[in-house]
Order: sequence, then structure tokens, then C-alpha cells
Amino acid sequence: MNDKIRTVTMTTERLILRPFQISDAETVAKLCNNYNIYKSTLYLPYPYTLEDALKWIERHEGNAEKNRAYEFAITDKESGELYGAIALSNNQPFNHGEIAYWIGEEYWGQGFATEASQAVMQFAFKEKKLHKVFARFFSSNPASGRVLEKLGMKQEGILIDHIIKDGRYESLVYYGIINPADKES
Repeated sequence: MNDKIRTVTMTTERLILRPFQISDAETVAKLCNNYNIYKSTLYLPYPYTLEDALKWIERHEGNAEKNRAYEFAITDKESGELYGAIALSNNQPFNHGEIAYWIGEEYWGQGFATEASQAVMQFAFKEKKLHKVFARFFSSNPASGRVLEKLGMKQEGILIDHIIKDGRYESLVYYGIINPADKES
């Protein structure tokens, strides 16, 4: 195990972003077993089980060791309560990464996604030295678009009826931002 990778944590005003632990699986399953989260995410299954959470968490260390992706638990700085998850993929050949997140429904509207995304964007640009960070969301979920706009991302395009979810076609909206340090050079 690479201790440096496993100990990456980030602290914001209200949050600690830390690696997931097996002990988080029950809370992850409880938060993700929610149709309103499922319908706004590309890959979460529904219903979402404890086994789904365990399999997901068990992949994190290998992803980080291979410099492929970094998944963080979004937790309360004071209580340690788990609010959701945020990940940064690392597409090394293209020097870009994707931010993806979910927040438990009872924590929506409190700015946790924005605050966590700001920290992960800094990690992407300063630590991983990525040239670009992007994100995508369903057009039926404009709240995610507002989060990305707060990060300074700009809409780059819409893939119309790009995926099918629950028998309905969904359009994917792409947002992106270039590393400000790369713009200066």
C-alpha cells in the first residue's frame, strides 16, 4: 500500500475530504439507495446495496495506486458525518481529469458539492498538474450545472440524447476549465 496515496486528505472551511474506509460502506449504501440520486448519476445502480458499496470502496486504493482515479469521502469537519463522495479521474495520456460527485439527498442545497469540488480542483491543478478538469451532468439536473459554474467552469457542449436511463434518453452537458497556471505560460 502506498501510504502517501492513502493519506491524501483535504480540509476546507466545513469539510474533510478523505479516503473511504470499509466502515463507511453502510452509510454509503444508505445514502446511495435513493432513486433521486440514482436518476442523476451515470453509474450508480438502484437499488444500491451494502455489497455495491463494499465493491466500490475496495477499488479505490488500486485506482489511486495506478494514478487512475482518486475517490474521497465528503465528511463534516467537526462530526465526521459522511455527506457524499467526490472523485477525480486522471486520464494521463491527455493530461485531464473528470470531477464527479454525489451528495446524500438530506444534505442537498448546503454547498457541500461546491466546497468539495473547489478542493478537488485545486488538487487536480496543483498536485496532479492536470491541464484541464471537466465534468458532465444530465440536462435534467441543472443544480449540478450551477455547482460547476461556481467553480469557474464553462459549458463546452451538450451531447443530445446521449444515454438511456430508465427507458428515457438523457442529454449530457459538458463543462470544463483549463488550469490557470497553464494559461499564464
